[in-house]
Amino acid sequence: MKTTRLLAWLAIAIGAIYFIVPLIGTFEFSLRMRRGEYSFDAYRSVFTDMQFRATFGFSMLMALFTIVFGMLLVVPTAYWVRLRLPQLRPVVEFITLLPLVIPAIVIVFGYLRLYNSSSFLPLTNSTTGTNMLLVFSYMTLSLPYMYRAVDTAMRMIDVATLTEAAESLGAKWPTILFRCIFPNVMSGVLSGAFITFAIVMGEFTMASLLNRPAFGPYLQLVGANKAYEPSALAIIAFAITWLSMGLLQLVSRFHKTAPVKA
Repeated sequence: MKTTRLLAWLAIAIGAIYFIVPLIGTFEFSLRMRRGEYSFDAYRSVFTDMQFRATFGFSMLMALFTIVFGMLLVVPTAYWVRLRLPQLRPVVEFITLLPLVIPAIVIVFGYLRLYNSSSFLPLTNSTTGTNMLLVFSYMTLSLPYMYRAVDTAMRMIDVATLTEAAESLGAKWPTILFRCIFPNVMSGVLSGAFITFAIVMGEFTMASLLNRPAFGPYLQLVGANKAYEPSALAIIAFAITWLSMGLLQLVSRFHKTAPVKA
């Protein structure tokens, strides 16, 4: 038992060194912009860059729209499949897994082929339409995570009983969905939302091919033209991702300790 425990701690230590040492090296390099001493000049340069503010704000807005529209798509779908169409659940799960096996560049080329200026729905003819197409692309990428987070939350509640109780009180479908189902799966929605936020903030392929001023292409542009700012941006992006994961853990703990409403 002692040998097994020692080997387990050794594996953890090796894994921690493998991930932490490069991160420490990146952070240390980002502080060396001022010759001969450590400083936060690289971070100051990043935060004062107007392009950083514009791209970060744009990606934040796209993430918000992606989360809202993804929630409105996934929650009713998962609810209806679990309540009325359980035989279609394997099919829906297979469809939601497709973005994991289809490269993002293939998906966005398909969107461009379908929704370009010569198609029946020319979304790329305007800035608003292209932004909508980008949101749809992000929704596709986040679909596996959002659907499974919501579906897992629905397993924790008795959907059929909640629906029957609401119907017996005269509630209509919109009332049932938004006042009974949504509050009880909110932990799953928030879990999927944090993962979606991390995906949107770091995504490069779709935003680049659609020529949108997103944060991912900005990271690539800075990395190709500057020395110390890319390291600072890498640390910032890492912090955003880990903040999302930390909030996800908090939501999961809250869901485990909170009583399930009946």
